Amino acid sequence: MLSINDLTVRVAGRVLIDKASVAVPSNARVGFLGRNGTGKTTLFKVITGDYAADEGTITLPSRARIGGVAQEAPGGPQSLIDFVLAADKERSRLMAEAETAVDPNRIAEIQTRLVDIDAHSAPARAAVILAGLGFDAEAQRRPCSDFSGGWRMRVALAAVLFAEPDLLLLDEPTNYLDLEGTLWLQDYLAAYPHSVLLISHDRDLLDASVEHILHLDNQKLTLWRGSYTTFARSRAIEIAVRERQVKKQEERRASLQAFVDRFRAKATKARQAQSRLKMLEKMETVSAIVETEVAPFVIPPPERKASPPIITLEGASVGYGDDRPILRKLDLRIDDDDRIGLLGANGNGKSTFLKLISDRLKPMAGRLVRADKLKIAYFAQHQLDELRPEESVYQHLRRLMPADGEAKVRAACARSGFSGERSNTKVAALSGGEKARLLFALAVFEGPHLLILDEPTNHLDIDSRAALVEALNDYPGAVIIVSHDRYLLEATVDRLWLVSGGTVGPFDGDLDDYRKLVLSGPVQQDKPGKGTGRSAELAAGGSDVAETRAPSRHEVKAIARKVAEIEAAMQRLRDDIAKIDRILAQPGYFQAQPANAAEAARVRAQRAQQLAEAEDAWLAASAELEAAG
Repeated sequence: MLSINDLTVRVAGRVLIDKASVAVPSNARVGFLGRNGTGKTTLFKVITGDYAADEGTITLPSRARIGGVAQEAPGGPQSLIDFVLAADKERSRLMAEAETAVDPNRIAEIQTRLVDIDAHSAPARAAVILAGLGFDAEAQRRPCSDFSGGWRMRVALAAVLFAEPDLLLLDEPTNYLDLEGTLWLQDYLAAYPHSVLLISHDRDLLDASVEHILHLDNQKLTLWRGSYTTFARSRAIEIAVRERQVKKQEERRASLQAFVDRFRAKATKARQAQSRLKMLEKMETVSAIVETEVAPFVIPPPERKASPPIITLEGASVGYGDDRPILRKLDLRIDDDDRIGLLGANGNGKSTFLKLISDRLKPMAGRLVRADKLKIAYFAQHQLDELRPEESVYQHLRRLMPADGEAKVRAACARSGFSGERSNTKVAALSGGEKARLLFALAVFEGPHLLILDEPTNHLDIDSRAALVEALNDYPGAVIIVSHDRYLLEATVDRLWLVSGGTVGPFDGDLDDYRKLVLSGPVQQDKPGKGTGRSAELAAGGSDVAETRAPSRHEVKAIARKVAEIEAAMQRLRDDIAKIDRILAQPGYFQAQPANAAEAARVRAQRAQQLAEAEDAWLAASAELEAAG
């Protein structure tokens, strides 16, 4: 589908991609990874012809259709459903021609082609995509101009998904989706019938939706087979193998050089010394893979511990102005060490609830009690607009430290990830990820008791997200998180609350349960805090409790046989891994056969992935056997 040959791309004199080559198979779903600023979006522009490469070529099949989300969000009077339908240019052209055609032969051709492209089911298909991205039937009939920028970008995404281009280019599509939309998109992309190239730093999305990883690192492109998890394991092994190769080569160089230095002047050894000198000159240098360090996130702990509960809600309701409340009957308690993930579709009131907790909105009724001298930090992506573009990082932090000397302010900049001259960089020149880091540092500066995060991972690459997870897990205070990044939620929260049905309450289940609930239909919540997730699921899909019978002896034997087969397969995989490990451990193997060593390392990574999958299957089969017994 896509062939890149000796491609070199420069931007403002800086080389982003240098003589890179890669071939993407047809109908492959590929996740595109690389640190922020390495050139991923620029490569997309080169593929679409919007930016010229300095050297090399990009080849696509003739008549291949390339599609990506439009940079300009739709905003005219056209309804959402009509805008999405118009994305299929051929259907729109044929439908318009069918209205005016008079020649019987041409009419027959048009109708045949409309049947071939399944044109008459198009409205239903478009409606399904819009519904998956959060638009109900009523919203689909409204004009695009009725919606805010983020929602319009969802419409643009729906349009390109509906058009089903041969090569679908998606650049961080979850940045304007909530968790519900992200879960739907995972399933949609996993079944996409053509090729996909997806820039994303969402581990869960990459694991669920792609089967290859294209990695841009050190100006080169490398295609790996497998999900993100498989890539991460294989990459770690490659780094370890390369480090061993470098160490072995350094030891060999030192040995040869020592011989040369010792015996070069001796006539009896001069020839041997010269021979070793030539070996040194011909030795191809093995370079270590250098991973750039990611600056940590630092969250200062509160100066003093707050007595729990730090926030109590009793019969509270909240809304805007004199209108009816958006959320009501709020009876909740937040303790000083709570880790809460806030679930619920966009528009249900998550942001309203966060504003109430953070004292940006007052309750319209009921009681809200906060602990004495409670410090709350609030971080939301829309606050990026509050940064001052013409001021530097140093000036932003200096405003919070008016009485401190320059050294202390510079130290605070360094802790925030802006050391040295980078602290003098103006906000206008910062990347999205750097702006998010600065905003985060400003939000947590005073050491909060409660940290509220609204989509904190937008603009952060995978390594920065991992650094954020580590910081949150080290932080001793309470946290409330709204995020479409399932990995972040699973790694940091231990309680889930659901915003739905005009109220907020505990969700009875984990994120797997919530995913099933979201994909089964609209999330409802009639009785928060009382089996909410399960009762909503049953309400949406009907009772799934059916009479069960004990399995027969024949079925039990079949399950036992399955367990034994999996165990045998696991042992074969373990034997293969052990054999490869013995080969890789041979002295001098990496130096003597670097290509074979690299291939062995890749095979080992594949076997390790297969073993992990087999272990999962064994656990499931064993549980089934135990239940049957």
